[in-house]
Formats: sequence, structure tokens, C-alpha cells
Amino acid sequence: MQPANQHSGFEGEKEKILGRIREALRTEAPHPGHGPAVDRQDEKHGPQSSPIRQWLPFAGETFSEKLELFKSNATMLRAQFALLESKDELLARIQSLREEERWTKVGSHSGQLTDLVCRELKLPICRTDQPYQAADLETCNVGITECDALIAQTGSVLVTSRSAGGRALSILPPHHVVLARRDQLLRDLPEGFELLKRSYPPSYPSFISFITGPSRTGDIERILVLGAHGPKKLTILCV
Repeated sequence: MQPANQHSGFEGEKEKILGRIREALRTEAPHPGHGPAVDRQDEKHGPQSSPIRQWLPFAGETFSEKLELFKSNATMLRAQFALLESKDELLARIQSLREEERWTKVGSHSGQLTDLVCRELKLPICRTDQPYQAADLETCNVGITECDALIAQTGSVLVTSRSAGGRALSILPPHHVVLARRDQLLRDLPEGFELLKRSYPPSYPSFISFITGPSRTGDIERILVLGAHGPKKLTILCV
């Protein structure tokens, strides 16, 4: 049985919480897409800017600004990022990764950059845009994909089932290598969503993902573990 003073203290806190709820309920919520927060103009981009940007960090305008921000965010997230000057440099970097990690089998899909890289590697390829067995993909050391965009604001890679060889390729192999073009570097999430709207209507891909660093998790002792639910390593090569 609780002491009387402890019980009264609980009732007092309970009444405070209920009072705040009652007060909040008296304030009419704005309809989606309306209200003072949405009606404010974006100081940087003007009245036509996406209202979402008012709650997001500014991501820069020039290619150099976006590049530096993406590189900083990706590095902080423990992804490896490199801006390459030519396709020859891309092939050299891929060959170097192959030797360092002793790849014996690659998962990939058809694409301009992926086809170029896979021809150079001269390794067995599990192509996930063709009929394949999951057990076959599980034996691949690396999954090499293209992407829809790189998002500077968050250091994320935007992929879909159509741009990245299906659902499993970017998740199952322990190392995910993303091949991107410079013109795919976008400043923020609103630009990423606008790109999806332009690229895929009226039938959107069944899988859309913003990959933000390699797979990670942490336990109650705050010990970070990489690769628990997906690739342990993420490499982004932009050419």
C-alpha cells in the first residue's frame, strides 16, 4: 500500500499532464500543407521553395558546396567516398578494391557504369536484374550498384529497385559499392523526392531507400556494431 503523500504526488503529476493535454486540444491544428510554418518564405530559396526546407539544414547551391557537405556527412557516417576524374580512374579504384579484399564473386545489375566495371573485374557475376537464386547472391563478396542520386544534406544514397538491381543487391553482400555520376549529386531531400516524382510516375518502384552509411546498430551499452542488418562496408565512387 502506498503512503498517502506519495499517492497525492502521483495524482498531482497526473493532473498536470491531463491539463496540458486539455490545453493542447483547445488549439485547432492546421490542415496539412497550411499554417504559419508552411506559409513562411524560405529566406534562401524564396516563396516557391519546398516548405520542408524550413526545418532542414541548408545544403548549399554550388557543386563544390554540395560535394564538400556530402563528403563530410558520408565520412562521419563511416562510408568511404571518392570523387574520381575519369572512368579509367574508376576502373583502377575498383581493381584496387578487388585485390585488397580478394573478391571472388560479384553481385551486380545491368547499367552503363556497372557493365563497365564488371567487364574489367573478370569475375563471376550474379546479376539480380535477371532470374537468380538468393543463395547465389549470398556467396558474393560485394554488391555493385548504380543509384538514383546522392543527397548532400544527409550523406545518403538514393536507390530504388529499378536503379540498383532489385531489393536484395544493396543489402545482402557484406560490401556495397555505389557507382554514381557527378550530375546525380543533389543538395537535399526535397530535391530527391522531386527527382522520384519526375522519374517514375505513374508507377513508382516497389523499393525506394535512402542509404545513410553502412548498416549499424547499438546495444544498451552504446557499443556500435556495423553490418548487423546489412552491408558492413559502404563505398561510394562518383565519376
